[in-house]
Amino acid sequence: MVIGCIAACSGIAQQKEVGYDEQLWFGYFNNTRFNERWGLWLDVQFRTKDHFVRDPFQFLVRPGLTYYINDRTRLTGGYAYFLHYPADNHPEIARPEHRFWQQIQWQTVYRKISTQQTFRFEQRFRQEVEAPDKLGSGYDFNYRMRANFQIQVPLSSKRFEQGDLSLVVGDEIMVNFGKQIVYNYFDQNRFLTGLRYYYQDRNSILFGYQHIFVGLSQKSHYRVLHTLRLTLLHNLDLRKSERRSSDGNRNSS
Repeated sequence: MVIGCIAACSGIAQQKEVGYDEQLWFGYFNNTRFNERWGLWLDVQFRTKDHFVRDPFQFLVRPGLTYYINDRTRLTGGYAYFLHYPADNHPEIARPEHRFWQQIQWQTVYRKISTQQTFRFEQRFRQEVEAPDKLGSGYDFNYRMRANFQIQVPLSSKRFEQGDLSLVVGDEIMVNFGKQIVYNYFDQNRFLTGLRYYYQDRNSILFGYQHIFVGLSQKSHYRVLHTLRLTLLHNLDLRKSERRSSDGNRNSS
């Protein structure tokens, strides 16, 4: 019986299929604050795949409206447009996706480190594919929850100010749910490590490596993505200088 169980368990383990890919992600993230309560969010990204640069993978633009509870905590909601370039299940066409999203984000700044936590709720509408070269008229739909925790450690005495170089480590887990989700309730996990250089007090550049483990829609099918990221983080504060917090918005991403 034990031998039979081992054989059966080995058979199950052998059914697991994992594919690998290499990607580059280029991104621009902007947080603009108008006053004590309101601001705008915008990120634009372009991603490539297949030995990092052989093919385009995704393009996205994601605007949102932000409400500041205080200098450290904010709520944001918005719309995102994704274009998924040709892939295995639509090899001859790009597939659009419309996404609505809401999130809460807060930061804590200690003497030597800064932490940022984000919880995001998404409603995803991906246009159906009728044939390898033809989009359908309907949409696949599902919800997704995302939880992201990130920590920054300054590597100089300037502490998140101009000229500072910080170590960044973060992890984000994503979970699917909805009627159309059968096997891939677990969507993906993204582990990030990198360096963030502050070229101005509230503006910075992040270069990092991201290990992404993705659960595909087919049962026991997964993908591992080795991803290099280059991101410009731009924070614009339009409040009068005397009303700004000494640290407000410096670590937004």
